[in-house]
Amino acid sequence: MSGITGSSEISAPSAGGAGGAIATRLSVMMFLEFLIWGGWYVTVGNYMGKHGMTDQIGTVYSLCPIAAIISPFFLGMIADRYFATQKVLGLLSLVGGVILVSVPSLTANNTGLFVPLLFAYALCFMPTLGLTSSLTFHNVTDQEKQFPVIRVFGTIGWIAANWIVSKALHGDETPVQFYVAGGASILLGLYSFSLPNTPPPSAGKKATFRDIAGLDSLEMLKKPSFFVFILCSLLICIPLAFYYAYAAVFVKAANVPDPAFHMSFGQIGEIFFMLLMPMLFARLGVKYMLIAGMFAWVARYGLFTVASNNHSMALVMGGILLHGICYDFFFVTGQIYVDKRASHKIRGQVQGFFVLVTQGVGMLIGAQAAQKIANSVTVGKEVNWHSLWIIPTGMALVIGIIFLLAFKDDSNEPPVEIAADAA
Repeated sequence: MSGITGSSEISAPSAGGAGGAIATRLSVMMFLEFLIWGGWYVTVGNYMGKHGMTDQIGTVYSLCPIAAIISPFFLGMIADRYFATQKVLGLLSLVGGVILVSVPSLTANNTGLFVPLLFAYALCFMPTLGLTSSLTFHNVTDQEKQFPVIRVFGTIGWIAANWIVSKALHGDETPVQFYVAGGASILLGLYSFSLPNTPPPSAGKKATFRDIAGLDSLEMLKKPSFFVFILCSLLICIPLAFYYAYAAVFVKAANVPDPAFHMSFGQIGEIFFMLLMPMLFARLGVKYMLIAGMFAWVARYGLFTVASNNHSMALVMGGILLHGICYDFFFVTGQIYVDKRASHKIRGQVQGFFVLVTQGVGMLIGAQAAQKIANSVTVGKEVNWHSLWIIPTGMALVIGIIFLLAFKDDSNEPPVEIAADAA
């Protein structure tokens, strides 16, 4: 799925690595990228509740996963062959920003437009997650040490968005979230054109279905460890989607003020764990980093399950504070594992495949399941939170045990060579 990353065949890191000015520019890019996402993604559920759209929360949280599945086919045909990566990032961010700032006015008298507009935005935004990672990996020489340090600025951007929208502007239920996120998207769009030039990786190459569909990525599945990694990544994202769709609504129901602000403390913890990752990689290795991430989700949902009985703010915050382990140890470790196992010629394509499986298929199934379960345990306007959270707790536990028993860490072996590498 090279289109998600926009860099299916980048040959080598740029001269000079990620040092100095380049590292700073990439860090600013990451800051803006996640400020955009954090500006609306946490709070939109409470906004929808305020405007009588509670029954569509799961639908809205399915839009980004659907976009992650669709977008590679367009980008694989166009972006990878005719436009530099930073220019694709700039254009998508500009268009997405205009859509976001228009949402409140266009849906003021017609909430039926809300889902279509957010879907149009999602089609613009989801490819940028892979594009920003691609630009970063292209300019680093040591993934394990350099990528986490640059990526941590994305976490800082997410925190900044939550503090601005929720604490400063008290906008958890107001249109201000779309103005903040949309404005940041336009800013990133303009800024992107100043980023290091990354020529289209497949310029002059004939577009084939194999390339566009990312079929070379499927060759990787012949390796038992990579197959287990992808399968468990897909499965674990199903319970993960419950958090993204309903955690902010749960926090509000637990009478925690400024929900997005308090949820941002999870990202503050994420900074700490992100900076520890280089040292932890050396001590734990890929397998136990991923396992720690999976079982952290079990602990988080377990705390939410208990907290649902007594609305204990301490337990709710405990679940939130686990975010650093939940997110970093799974998603960031997963990106690094993919980068180590795939050869240069298909690295971007396989990164895109990982995004599609997790942020696409897994999160889509999870968001739909979460909505159905939430609707089934809701009486009137009251959600039985205990019945909701116990389900992803059990799911994450079973998947974590399967991964522990079935996955063999092969990250230190030479990258997987496939037939396409000889082309």
